Amino acid sequence: MYLSDFVPCFHRVSPPIFCYLLGIVPSLWLLEMNADLRSCENKTIVDIGLSVNHTNILQAGMHIVQSLNEICQSVWTLGLHQTFLLLLIVGKWLLPIGDGVTRDQLSQLLLMFVGTAADILEFTSETLEEITIRRNNTLVYVILGVWTWSMLQFPLDLAVQNIGCQQGSPSKRNFCLLLCRYSADLWNIGISLFIQDGPFLISRIILMAYFNIINQMLVFFAAKNSLIVLLQLYRFVVIVVDFHAETRQAEGKMVEGCCPCESTDDPELTATSLVSERKSVESLSEGL
Repeated sequence: MYLSDFVPCFHRVSPPIFCYLLGIVPSLWLLEMNADLRSCENKTIVDIGLSVNHTNILQAGMHIVQSLNEICQSVWTLGLHQTFLLLLIVGKWLLPIGDGVTRDQLSQLLLMFVGTAADILEFTSETLEEITIRRNNTLVYVILGVWTWSMLQFPLDLAVQNIGCQQGSPSKRNFCLLLCRYSADLWNIGISLFIQDGPFLISRIILMAYFNIINQMLVFFAAKNSLIVLLQLYRFVVIVVDFHAETRQAEGKMVEGCCPCESTDDPELTATSLVSERKSVESLSEGL
């Protein structure tokens, strides 16, 4: 494969989404690394509803600010995670459609992002809420690293776009044909295996097997990730088998139709060949 084959892929990356990630992800890292380990149960949340007696707007504003200050840090951090993912999806929707992306493909991509965002939010909230993980800085860094790695799929539009086979391309190898015909499916499988479900599954297995952190939700989502990984591998095998069947069928048709002149079933061709043979025999007899 040539470098020019990968050039169209760079036009399917969203720079605004990537810059948004660069601006927000480090801030969330700082919040998570400096999280308050104290429980929120000891803090009372003051009712932020305004009383009728609050006639002064300034006093009402101070009451709201004081009420918000009573909310513990973990609630604020979780709210920022939720807002971050929601703005990411809405921003992707409001941005101009990329080159070669149709509205139908954009709707498919947004639906994929909704499910992906829910899985990512569940992964961070489920793991980082454990006190054992919070007290281990290495585990916190690893989980945040896996979370950051999973966010890299949002600037990509490759999961709904096929690269397309160029007509007259000099390279006709099966691997190149497989990539250009099923590029969207292969990207979707690769994102699931190497960016989201695969790393999530490995992280959860390590937490359960090595650190002995086991709870009902952790076991359930580990089983969910393993099932998705198996289904994606099965999908990849089906794509490869179908592709080989199509290529063999196409090669068989080409072999059958490459030399039609070798067939002697046509009576007209047989008659013309007999006439030409008779003429050649007569010319030879006249010469003798």
